[in-house]
Amino acid sequence: MGTQRFTPEFKEEAVRQITERGYSVADVSERLGVSAHSLYKWLRSIRPDNSGHQAQDLLDARTEILRLKAQLKRTEEERDILKKAARYFAREPD
Repeated sequence: MGTQRFTPEFKEEAVRQITERGYSVADVSERLGVSAHSLYKWLRSIRPDNSGHQAQDLLDARTEILRLKAQLKRTEEERDILKKAARYFAREPD
């Protein structure tokens, strides 16, 4: 038993039925006699790669985390200074 070969046009039409016409992968798989695994593989190969976009989002998130950590540290230092000042001024004069 050899594996069945499909033309690029057939693959594109199968993917189009899922992406543009709204059919489920199971429906298209059953109607066309193609495994769902193959359809998912075709979907991944035809859809544009979002890894660059995801990498940029990850970099932006890390940058934001570093900025927020620095802001938190500065705020904690300011709080500590204010606590010390409050203790100093709260002391009773001798």
